[in-house]
Amino acid sequence: MSSEDREPETSPAGAEQLALIREAVREAKKPRAKPRTWRGAKLAEARPVARVLVDKGLTHLDRYFDYAVPAAMDEEAQPGVRVRVRFGARVVKGRREGGELHDGFIVERVDASDFAGPLAPLAQVLSTEPVLSPALLHLCRAVADRYAGSLADVVQLAVPPRRARVEAQPSPPQLAPPPVPQSPGPWARYETGPGFLQALARGAGPRAVWSALPGPAWPQELAYAAAATLAAGRGVLLVVPDGRAAARVDAALGELLGPGRHVLLAAETGPEERYRRWLAVSRGSVRAVVGTRAAMFAPVRDLGLVAIWDDGDSSHSEQHAPQPHAREVLLLRAAHEKTAFLLGGHSMTVDAAQLLQTGWARPLAPSRAQVREAAPLVRTVGEKEEARDPAARAARLPSLAWQTVREGLATGPVLVQVPRRGYAPRLACERCRAPARCRECSGPLESRGAQEALHCGWCAREEAGWHCPECGGARLRAQVVGARRTAEELGRAFPAVPVRTSGRDHVLDRVPDVPALVVCTPGAEPVADAGYAAALLLDGWALLGRPDLHAGEEALRRWLDAAALVRPQEQGGTVAVIADAGLRPVQALVRWDPAGFAARELAERAELGFPPVSRMASVSGPSQAVTEFLLTAELPEGTDVLGPVPLPAAERGRPRRPGDPPPLAEGDDPWERVLLRVRPGTGAALAAALKSAQAARMARREAVGVRVRVDPGDIG
Repeated sequence: MSSEDREPETSPAGAEQLALIREAVREAKKPRAKPRTWRGAKLAEARPVARVLVDKGLTHLDRYFDYAVPAAMDEEAQPGVRVRVRFGARVVKGRREGGELHDGFIVERVDASDFAGPLAPLAQVLSTEPVLSPALLHLCRAVADRYAGSLADVVQLAVPPRRARVEAQPSPPQLAPPPVPQSPGPWARYETGPGFLQALARGAGPRAVWSALPGPAWPQELAYAAAATLAAGRGVLLVVPDGRAAARVDAALGELLGPGRHVLLAAETGPEERYRRWLAVSRGSVRAVVGTRAAMFAPVRDLGLVAIWDDGDSSHSEQHAPQPHAREVLLLRAAHEKTAFLLGGHSMTVDAAQLLQTGWARPLAPSRAQVREAAPLVRTVGEKEEARDPAARAARLPSLAWQTVREGLATGPVLVQVPRRGYAPRLACERCRAPARCRECSGPLESRGAQEALHCGWCAREEAGWHCPECGGARLRAQVVGARRTAEELGRAFPAVPVRTSGRDHVLDRVPDVPALVVCTPGAEPVADAGYAAALLLDGWALLGRPDLHAGEEALRRWLDAAALVRPQEQGGTVAVIADAGLRPVQALVRWDPAGFAARELAERAELGFPPVSRMASVSGPSQAVTEFLLTAELPEGTDVLGPVPLPAAERGRPRRPGDPPPLAEGDDPWERVLLRVRPGTGAALAAALKSAQAARMARREAVGVRVRVDPGDIG
């Protein structure tokens, strides 16, 4: 026998693998029959195969797995219920052995399996509650495909953890639909507002981008839209950025609809109570939901309206994989479930402007006369102020700021917005102006108080005996002043006035209508009972100077949200913004024209090919891993590859954020990020290509992974 006729020598591991392959081939050649189990358990008579979504969250395992349904579980093992299955069992001498237990969901029951070998049976039915409905599964699959993620990861975001005691309790009975509101209420201030409510009450599906008037009435306006939709016998889903906004809408819904017709889904309610309310929605007992971003997946029956407030807020972007944005999820729901759509805010994002430009949605905006009647007076440091105060443009608190605060305190509370929290979050050498950095990780040093030691903003390490490595100096100056130091300075200037702070550590909900200084960071502004007499928007350069595509848009959004809390100009309300008056976001604030600003931003991005006109994705990781990933990914034709650029936060000159790589150790492969850009209409192909490439790397068990994110929100 020649050498060509001999079988190649194999190792014991290779022989075992070859035996498994031969066994699989023999099994595949056998005629199809009713599924067999490797333990010979008696199977269900009808549809004995359960397709299960196993909660693994791995991209290369993003598919359903077939399991046999034992006869004893036939009645309980229905589509949508939670089960426990054995995953990863090995075939040994024709039998499956081993494997770990994992949770999952039954997707469907079928008569036969495509797998010809013996099926493992379901290990346990954890609950008979069908929590994963076909509509919710379809939505989760669409979100996973859009963001190049795994279905299991999205389902984990959509379905809350089980609470057995809550499942055993019945949900309250569903109440009859409320009557149609007799009047349009605050919607009468908008030219097309009454017509929008009438369309909702008819069960139609209007789609609108809503430019809300300044003032505190927006929760009531959302409540009226919800009432009109419920009157038509359809469900409502309202998504807001945070718990404070959700509480305001919750109160407005309770006042208009009465008790028992809606639920609040927010983290503040606690896991058990939140699951109880989620079950009431899933069972159809309640058909109106208001909540934060986790509520975007709420399984509302016969959904008729989805609405999102302030879609530019970063809180709407989920931090867990695959990091979907609430706006995009609600757009998918509106398209798939044929619902009405309402996107509202005091500002307007470029994404909202694109919905208007394409004609997918219609504007729902007040007249200019209504805007002038409701908006405060907005002042900037202009030529007149510079003539009186030559240092006004360079000063952090020019004479305009002091005048605004002094006049406002005469009639009520004054809001002071400071972009940075803390005391002095950025320090530099007083002599040479070199940034002060940590000797351990090169992170920025910060001061937490006038008498406190320095700390690193990254590793929190205390820094003692600092000296400048450039010039040897030992004295520091504040590059950026935070909210705490601002409150301290204003307190010394106005000793007879109470100073209150609102920020990440402690957020105020409301302040009374008495003279006071309220110093806060963006997004933490409390509501004044009768509106603020004035507002001071400090350090505009800190918002406008960020190396981010959305810097101007985000600055205007934060300014408008704060200015909307101030009394109208007719009642003496004044806003002073300390920023260059010639900049476009500042001019948009002065004119109160967020729609015009968003339209111009969209036109510029269209010329440059930036989102949302194009679709983008980021690939980040060690440089070698990123290069290998891009070589194996079958990207759509015409994909623009931008980069790579260094990713470490220290090289980008910004504070470290969640998801940033750790500081590099000596000899480590530096991290890089590459942006991929495709033309409109090919975003789905890009997501599919990235998902396939990531799955291939995981299947090969690459030691170093890469991070893939579709539609990243931090494009610098």
